[in-house]
Amino acid sequence: MPFAHGPQTLAIPGPSIIPDRVLRAMHRPSPNIYNGPLVDLTHSLIPDLKAVARTSHNATIYIGNGHAAWEASLANTHARGDLVLVPRTGSFADGWAEVARGMGIRTEMLDFGNRDAMDPATIGERLRADKDHEIKSVLCVHVDTSSSLRADLKAIRSEMDAAGHPALLQADCMASLACDVMEMDEWGVDVAFAGCQKGLMTPAGMAFVFYNDRAARARERSDLATFYWDWIPRTNPEVYFRYFQGTGPTHHLYGLREALDMIVHEEGVDAVWARHATLAHTLHAAFAKWENHGTGGVGLELNVRDPASRSHAVTAVRLPGNATRLRHWCEEQMGLTLGIGIGMAAPDDPAWHGFFRIGHMGHVSGHSMLGTLATIDAGLKATGVPHGSGALEAASAILAGTAG
Repeated sequence: MPFAHGPQTLAIPGPSIIPDRVLRAMHRPSPNIYNGPLVDLTHSLIPDLKAVARTSHNATIYIGNGHAAWEASLANTHARGDLVLVPRTGSFADGWAEVARGMGIRTEMLDFGNRDAMDPATIGERLRADKDHEIKSVLCVHVDTSSSLRADLKAIRSEMDAAGHPALLQADCMASLACDVMEMDEWGVDVAFAGCQKGLMTPAGMAFVFYNDRAARARERSDLATFYWDWIPRTNPEVYFRYFQGTGPTHHLYGLREALDMIVHEEGVDAVWARHATLAHTLHAAFAKWENHGTGGVGLELNVRDPASRSHAVTAVRLPGNATRLRHWCEEQMGLTLGIGIGMAAPDDPAWHGFFRIGHMGHVSGHSMLGTLATIDAGLKATGVPHGSGALEAASAILAGTAG
């Protein structure tokens, strides 16, 4: 008998769960797009977006997704024929590089695989070898949603500075913004971007690109910025429609305003980061127990081996031969949707069925985390996956000890 009737839980790494109050804020007639409350509301979003990214510089809004942000970041900072360095820790670095090549930008990959974080020293070594400063940007995915690896952007910037290299540091923060700690200005990130559908808890449809003065100077030599992608008219526009180069995503703006109220003005950015860290540690503690099943073979295990390199927003899991079966059981029998594996194996390779991902970003509480873990525990039992005991006890102990 299935128990999937009733509330469904979406535990994929974006789009994330949308709070009811965000949905209610969006549920209204279309507004006046020329003057009045919507204009004032849009102006109010910019300082709060900056607060989440921890920057005092520039914030722009695009109607689009992460792929749009990839293109916007490159169009405003590069000319055709430029070379960019792409440290790779998962398939989203591949995607950003593919967009760059499609725009006429040359790419050089530093492949660190799908299980280990970027090595800042290796990046610094490559930049030291670039005596002519041919490399114009280092494109780093802060959290690769496919592998759940997190990059140490601060250490990477330190290596770039030590090498005396003028390349821009650009960061894809799609999966990390408002989840993992991100200090754009303090860490020396020149361009950062994210979408609204993950940590910002708003339906997919908007992307945000942040850039500092160094990136603004790079715009002067760019020959890729078209009317739509150019960030200059979108930054502090005198005419409202320039925010979007046309009609704005009106109802998304209302939803985003509500979400930013929750993140910035109610819980607080630092508290949001702390909540995500605790919930991630809770999940990882459960898996540490499940992994210890003593079968002697390769079974259930977290993809990222080093705890310090694990994201606080998404967790990739290896479960050879059984991941798809577990996902289907959790969704069909219990109403919990887990994320498919991406980038670990080709879809037509039987190994593709050996990976899944858990999204724990945005509107996630201790209650929902424990519910997700309990459902996975039931799924492991129901599908006959060997696993250790004590996972739920370990998870609840962390939350009990932190909550007090």
